[in-house]
Amino acid sequence: MHFLPEKLDNYVVSHSQSEPKILQELSKETWQKVLNPRMLSGAFQGRVLSIISKLIQPKSILEIGTYTGYSALCLAEGLTKNGRLYTIDKNEELEELQCKYFQKSEYKNQIIQYTGDALDIIPTIGTTFDLVFIDADKSNYVNYFHLIIEKMNKGGVILSDNVLWSGKVIEELNSKDIDTKTLLEYNRLLNEDSRLETVLLPIRDGLTISRVK
Repeated sequence: MHFLPEKLDNYVVSHSQSEPKILQELSKETWQKVLNPRMLSGAFQGRVLSIISKLIQPKSILEIGTYTGYSALCLAEGLTKNGRLYTIDKNEELEELQCKYFQKSEYKNQIIQYTGDALDIIPTIGTTFDLVFIDADKSNYVNYFHLIIEKMNKGGVILSDNVLWSGKVIEELNSKDIDTKTLLEYNRLLNEDSRLETVLLPIRDGLTISRVK
């Protein structure tokens, strides 16, 4: 979803860094072969993720929601030389495609893939994190937060995607809409938790940056 007029949005994109060739290839294959390709981070947001990661220079990254691996490769661009990125997705059908592009990348020895339920997997990862990207099932955003907050290093950053949810966060809530209800709770939580400094950016479908104090 775009919140800027199309011409202005196009100007923003055309005056931002272009995506690397490997990501162009991954994007093309995702649109050709995978259901719901709109879930892809895309070139502009991918560059946003990349530059945030490069500014942080994390030793350890956790990504919740791999999809086809596009955002993982963007985030990996900022890893320190011996850094690690742990990425989790529950869709077994996407594992082969993810692995294909991870292995083609310069970060193939730094990316660790998990397939399964993130709520079960996160507690088994024996490290703390400098950067976390949450982009999975919205109904579990609050649960993910409570699992990772104690595993965040001081000054670490939590990035949360789709927090505007196509504008549903400002519409009248349907009591059966669990995703929107959870996102409303999650957005309040990030803004009110005294352990965090948070800013919500109207980039694409909403991207929140939360820094651990």
